[in-house]
Amino acid sequence: MERLSSGHRRLDQILHGGLPANGINLIIGTPGSGKTILSQQYVFHGATDERPALYLSTVSEPFDKVIRYGQSLSFFEAGAVGRRVIYEDLGAVLGEDGLTGVLRTFDALMKEHRPGMVVIDSFRALHPFAADQAEFRRFLHEIAGRLTAVAASAFWVGEYAADQGQDAAEFAVADAIISLSTKQVGERETRILRVLKLRGSGFASGEHAYRITAGGLDVFPRLADDLDRSGHALGTERVSTGVPALDELLGDGYWPGASTLVCGPSGVGKTLMGLHFIFNGAALGQQGIIATLQESRTQLARIAQGFGWDLDTDRVHLMSRTPVDVYIDEWVYELVDLAERVGAQRVLVDSLADLSIAAADPRRFREWMYSLTQRFARMGVSLMMTLEVPELFEMARVSEEGMSHLSDNVLLLQYRREEDRLQRALTVLKTRASRHDPSVRAYDITSEGITLANGRHR
Repeated sequence: MERLSSGHRRLDQILHGGLPANGINLIIGTPGSGKTILSQQYVFHGATDERPALYLSTVSEPFDKVIRYGQSLSFFEAGAVGRRVIYEDLGAVLGEDGLTGVLRTFDALMKEHRPGMVVIDSFRALHPFAADQAEFRRFLHEIAGRLTAVAASAFWVGEYAADQGQDAAEFAVADAIISLSTKQVGERETRILRVLKLRGSGFASGEHAYRITAGGLDVFPRLADDLDRSGHALGTERVSTGVPALDELLGDGYWPGASTLVCGPSGVGKTLMGLHFIFNGAALGQQGIIATLQESRTQLARIAQGFGWDLDTDRVHLMSRTPVDVYIDEWVYELVDLAERVGAQRVLVDSLADLSIAAADPRRFREWMYSLTQRFARMGVSLMMTLEVPELFEMARVSEEGMSHLSDNVLLLQYRREEDRLQRALTVLKTRASRHDPSVRAYDITSEGITLANGRHR
């Protein structure tokens, strides 16, 4: 099947390669959701001099306004307008001659330009110009037949709701339906793209986050990987934690490509444990990433310098983002892309609590975590994640989101009462495919970082 590319790799991935060519595509959504931007994205990427794109505005989007705002987008080529992208306004003929006039003008424009792509924006605005539903259905049949006869890819843009499929005949005629909407997540709003229909092709189902940028719609496919049965090579040389005494408890460190969960209350040393892991790898010549929603670069640099580490080394890459406006899917694609680009072998995620809040949906968060750990395992990347728990002393549970069973290793950091002071203590709760020492070991935070006591904690 010939496919029509959007020019955006991840959107084409959702559509399993792109929209089927020469079909009728309905782009629906609320005002301001990016419908016109998405249709122009397709137009400027796919139109050619031989088969130009014909962009027809009706009564809701004046054609001069479409062009004016389109010029602010990076994919908009002023030199292509009038040559391979042709704008025409149907508003006047629609007001004078109704749908009959639209068909007549449409025929003339198709004959003159022989386009390979046709956009009608807004298609829903044509409804009031029909005397009744029967007349609109006849118009719909006529224009769909014309598009099929000339083998052109069509985009009908309109302010439809996703649940209008039973009432709007356009939904039945369309070969593909892409819905753009806004979803309330806590106190924030997230833009959501969904594929409601894709005739003759599979697609990635579910809600996919997107942002509207100067480059058009930037889409982040829902991260929910299936089980990979193809298999992948596993490294056999152990990965040091950066804390020699902890390596001994784990049976000589972590397996490469393993995921490790470090959990504990505030101030117990979770981030420090992660820095040991990353900077030890850097000392061995390995590329590492610190992905944090906790500290800015300035704050983290000060922490690292306190223990003799330099954040400016070319082997340590910082991805610092604010939890205030984070899209969890955007964040993870940025992280995976960075890991691939620098050839990372170690990644620290600090912390899972912030990401869980951003995900809002616990089930969705588990899907996301499973997919992330599996992707890094296949890449041979050793992943460490921190998780804050509320209990200072005896913990009743590690996590309600099932984080512990997704992790290959689980380290518990906690406080112990010792006479008139609090003592930090570490326990290895779990190591997959390896024996470990489950004893409780006291440790201190010194200028050299985490230092474990020689004996077991009483």
